[in-house]
Amino acid sequence: MRRILAIADSDSYLKWSAATLAALPADFEPTQVVVTSPLTPSRAQFHAAGAADVPVVGASGLLSLVKRQRPDVVLLAATGPVVAVLARRLAGAASRARPVLVTGLPGISFPPSRRAVELRRGCDLLLVHSRREYRAYAEVLSDVAPWLTVGLARLPFLDLLRPERVRGSGDVVFAAQAKVPASRDQRRAVLSALAAIEPGGAVVKLRAGSGEAQTHRERLPYDRLWHEMVAEGVATSGRVRFTHAPMAEALVCARACVTVSSTAALEAMAAGVEVLILDDFGVSADLINLVFEESGCLGSLDDVSAGRFRQPTTAWMQDNYLHDRQESDWLDRLGGLLSQRAEGPLLQHRAPPVGGHAAAVRRRLRLHRIARRA
Repeated sequence: MRRILAIADSDSYLKWSAATLAALPADFEPTQVVVTSPLTPSRAQFHAAGAADVPVVGASGLLSLVKRQRPDVVLLAATGPVVAVLARRLAGAASRARPVLVTGLPGISFPPSRRAVELRRGCDLLLVHSRREYRAYAEVLSDVAPWLTVGLARLPFLDLLRPERVRGSGDVVFAAQAKVPASRDQRRAVLSALAAIEPGGAVVKLRAGSGEAQTHRERLPYDRLWHEMVAEGVATSGRVRFTHAPMAEALVCARACVTVSSTAALEAMAAGVEVLILDDFGVSADLINLVFEESGCLGSLDDVSAGRFRQPTTAWMQDNYLHDRQESDWLDRLGGLLSQRAEGPLLQHRAPPVGGHAAAVRRRLRLHRIARRA
């Protein structure tokens, strides 16, 4: 039995790591924790991530846990600065017991971010989730961190909702995101288009409620904007509704899923639900929707109002996140690293810290200050 400890720090990373652990073969013994940070999920977010009973620990408690459990593998499922601090501490152990350090990003991460790779280059294995990402990250890693192995995985939550369970006669579901679109007018335009859908308007799947943190800060929550529109008399109450339910649950009765770039679109595609990726605000890396450019699923707010939705092409799905499960090789890559560990100490990756040593010290102190307040 091989022990694997997953460490998350925010809602999206917790969802990804919990689902990754749940999909592991039976010869792994998994443990999930959340490290205290400004992004620590609420209990409702824990539930939505399928991780209701996961403990929250401070940074010092986390390192003590690693020493006690002596895991064979640590999955650093966290934002880049947290991964950089923890990987440096864990990889610095002068012992052959140093665990294999695995990391990754919890959703669409194309095109690659050089900074995201730099912050994770203290690890041994980087998980990516499509053939296209695999090619792109391999190129970046050859320059930034040639020792970091790339492993192809399938986003684990894409398999939570089987197509046969989808009834498909209910609401249009809009998957909200914290960062995009950015402006008040753009978000109000989305809400107006959703309200115009016949029959019945639409449901907005929110990532967080009032006062809850997210991986990315949301300045203009959709529910607040909708209440403003109703109060102003430019929208009719009830035409747009809101839910915090897990995405798989929200999609069970959905007749379509609309988003700017959320991985919810991939969950919908995997379940056979029609989708629409909005292109009114542009198609770019900043909007995180560049990867959908040739999917056949781009469309406008006018399409939303008119109820015109899409299905992706087979070729696009195979190259982008919906490849056959048998193609995923990350467990084989991990097995190779575990074999190396059994034969002798794993290498310590001593790349210069991102932003210099002063930035590394700030990241470390920030994590420990949070731990002391917890």
